[in-house]
Amino acid sequence: MESELKITMAALKQTLLSLSVSLSYFCIGLVRGYSAPAVPSMNELNPGLLPDKNIASWVSSIPPFGAFFGSLLAFPLMHKIGRKYTVLLTSPVWVTAWIMIATAEDWKMLLIARMLSGFGAGLTLPSAQIYVSECSDPKIRGVIGSLPALSMSVGILVTYILGKYIEWRMLAWVCCGAACFLFVAVICFPQSPVWLKTKKRYEKAHHSAKWLHLQGFTFDPKAQEIQKAALNGALTERKDNPYSRKALCRRVVLMPLGIGLALLSIQQLSGIDAVIFFTVEIFRSAGSSLDGHLATIIVGTVQVLSNFSALFVVDRAGRKPLLLTSGVIMCLAMASMGAAFHLNSIGNTCFGYLPLLSLIIFMIGFSIGFGCIPFLLMGELFPTAQRSLLSSLAGSFNLAVMFIVIKTYHPLEDIITTSGTFWMYSILCAIGVVFVITCVPETKGRDLESIHKLFEKDTDASKRDSCVESRGKQGHDNVAMRMEDEIVPCANEPKVDTKL
Repeated sequence: MESELKITMAALKQTLLSLSVSLSYFCIGLVRGYSAPAVPSMNELNPGLLPDKNIASWVSSIPPFGAFFGSLLAFPLMHKIGRKYTVLLTSPVWVTAWIMIATAEDWKMLLIARMLSGFGAGLTLPSAQIYVSECSDPKIRGVIGSLPALSMSVGILVTYILGKYIEWRMLAWVCCGAACFLFVAVICFPQSPVWLKTKKRYEKAHHSAKWLHLQGFTFDPKAQEIQKAALNGALTERKDNPYSRKALCRRVVLMPLGIGLALLSIQQLSGIDAVIFFTVEIFRSAGSSLDGHLATIIVGTVQVLSNFSALFVVDRAGRKPLLLTSGVIMCLAMASMGAAFHLNSIGNTCFGYLPLLSLIIFMIGFSIGFGCIPFLLMGELFPTAQRSLLSSLAGSFNLAVMFIVIKTYHPLEDIITTSGTFWMYSILCAIGVVFVITCVPETKGRDLESIHKLFEKDTDASKRDSCVESRGKQGHDNVAMRMEDEIVPCANEPKVDTKL
């Protein structure tokens, strides 16, 4: 009974933390979805605010550009002040941006404010996901680690719905209120115990892990000193700086980074943000008889429901099967979307339902896999010591690709036609499926330590075994060897460090 109570409390506290931190992703959704209803509202109520379509396009698409720089800054902030306070810092950034948008009287102010809102999104994109992953047990990490992606889709849907009924200034004030609530919701939770241990704040790390009921997280000051002595004696050749060239060029760092960058590229090159930013325009140009705004709400609703459904299968089906299923569905949906535009271009208007059906299927496919799992894997694959840097780089890369996809949508339409553009997205999704099959490991149910060992060379494992044998001769058989960026337990020895 007592054991069941502890498990229940652990799940409750870890889920509450994830829900609160996921409000930051909800705010990202507000940033991403705002322009879809707001730009038409600006054109109707304030015709001179956006002088031409080019400026309107920049106001819509500039947030990823600002987010690129925000994500780069997230690395030093996550390293210095921690994951929690990096997330909290985004609240005043967003409040400032939304106030500027709500009170804007010219397009220059709007452009600066939208870029600032994107900057806040870049700050929280890697930090929130890492914060959640480091504060959850392996058995439920897949579920609660998927909550941020669900929150983002809810944020997008909320802007779609509210934007249909309230004008753009009032919508900005509502978004400002959500940013204020984010600060209140997150401030009461503890810091990440993993980050606290990297800063050698062992007692605080112990209290944080104890409050969260993290399994396998223990703290023993004497064992910590023994670990340190063993490390100094057996690994004097290792550099203390986890960000040195030698440390960063290791297999255990480069391989997870490569996988993460590839998955984030596939996520964006599937055309997801071209769909989100230009849904109304896509339906109108496809010759669909359905109202564009209503179609946008339908597509957004499907995305939310699909993300919610993914919560119940991500830890049962595993990461890799969901990514494969997601890629296949997106590939077929984009091919169908291209076919709808091709039929319309040759005068066949008998398939007016096809664009909506294709986008609904695409959103289902995207939401169950590539919508959430790449961000979840960022917190699982990246080594602890370099996680802040790698997540920051990956987040910036993802946002840069997002910006490119959004800005190239219309030029691609002119060069290879709209149907050709969607067929191109379909081909890229197919390439993504091949990549997942050949390169992505399964992390379902694994603790972070065992995941990191997947990328070690056999020679590294041999050296570790040799080190264990040598230390055994010296009477250190009961000591767990602690690396700078990972924990390498000796065979048949008790673990004295985190097992998240």
